[in-house]
Amino acid sequence: MQPKTDIWQFQAALSRRLLAWSGLSVGLGSALALLADPVWRGFGTQCAGWGLIDAVIAGLGLRQTHQKVAQPNAHEPGQQSEARTKLRRILWINTGLDIGYVAGGIVLAATKGRRGSNHRFWRGSGWGIVVQGGFLLIFDLIHALLMP
Repeated sequence: MQPKTDIWQFQAALSRRLLAWSGLSVGLGSALALLADPVWRGFGTQCAGWGLIDAVIAGLGLRQTHQKVAQPNAHEPGQQSEARTKLRRILWINTGLDIGYVAGGIVLAATKGRRGSNHRFWRGSGWGIVVQGGFLLIFDLIHALLMP
């Protein structure tokens, strides 16, 4: 018996949501990186960079999902269960890493963001990391909790 929402549908939806976030991050981040104010330049640079990485991860996730669905046993309970366990583990590990990203961004903004000639750029970079890590923390946590 197939669950109401199989793991492949869930994984594809998760990847599409991450791809949407990455597009927003790259677009807005690129625009902000062009501004004269170093805080916004640092913030925008982080958003664009993280957005590019998120786009690669989302693209690979969609590709993997399409490959798995094409397999004849993709919807068997054993395959579904194994994939669900693997994805849940990845989301929980990412949630822990996201906490580290947020903390690292705060430390960067508070330390290197206070000294030197480029301190305003580093402050913006730190806050960019906080925003990106914070989004990913919420994103990964919600998806881990809502796993079918």
